[in-house]
Amino acid sequence: MTRAALLVCPASGKGRAARMAGTVASRLRTAVDRLDLHVAPSSEGTAALARRAVDDGVDLLVVLGGDGAAHLAVQACAETSTALAVVPAGTGNDLATALGTTSVDDVVNALCEGSTRSLDLGRTGNGTWFATVLCAGFDSAVNERANAMRWPAGPRRYDLAILAELAALRPEPLVVETENARLELDALLVAIGNTTSYGGGIPVCPDADVTDGLFDITVVGAAPRSTLLRMLPTLRTGRHVDHPAVRTLRAKSVTLAGPGWVGYADGERVHALPLAVECRSAALTAVGSVAPTSL
Repeated sequence: MTRAALLVCPASGKGRAARMAGTVASRLRTAVDRLDLHVAPSSEGTAALARRAVDDGVDLLVVLGGDGAAHLAVQACAETSTALAVVPAGTGNDLATALGTTSVDDVVNALCEGSTRSLDLGRTGNGTWFATVLCAGFDSAVNERANAMRWPAGPRRYDLAILAELAALRPEPLVVETENARLELDALLVAIGNTTSYGGGIPVCPDADVTDGLFDITVVGAAPRSTLLRMLPTLRTGRHVDHPAVRTLRAKSVTLAGPGWVGYADGERVHALPLAVECRSAALTAVGSVAPTSL
């Protein structure tokens, strides 16, 4: 018997989640034995309802919302027996894309096939989990700007935020230390990828594997603004890692330090550097279309 909870974040996607809730619930009921519906009025409510559902012992927590809501649900589901599913209804939807669940039908099909996957998660020193990418520097500033923008919706919002932040861009001292290497440089951004992408599908760590027990780390060093403008089109293809200004590393643990840098994880503000993060292997069970195991 599969007990599931559907957590609806009605503000996601400017009300898109609220409009989808009835249809999503109806479809999910065809694939589970019991479905409880929870509506979260705020981010604090989302976190509390997710934790309550997991503590109540549900087999599956389904989040209808964006990456912010999914991030809160990850905090509750990490290293528990409750599986997580994401029905995307936000702006970026990077975790849903990584899971291969771009619609409720994808989730239902995976449930009917009994397919879940074990995913690695990142964990910061203060106990915050993240599923996709932790970043600092230019990309954090882009996240802050994109989160504050009311228009446009979707990935185009991040593209415009990138262009806007380029005007104020300047390199800052950064230290990146792993179990195998130490970098000290003036840099523009650093991204620690558990999955490949952030910002609505930008593959900042294009070779990241969410099941290999390691982070992929992308560091963009100091470069003229004109060089960065030429690099921008390659961000959408992952070719930026071939540029001489870009360094890539792979590690299980990473410490970041630098004055004025602020860390963002899954698009949500964490706190200022220094930050220590660790990759925890198979810390999350998630409904998805790759690497199936039995639910």
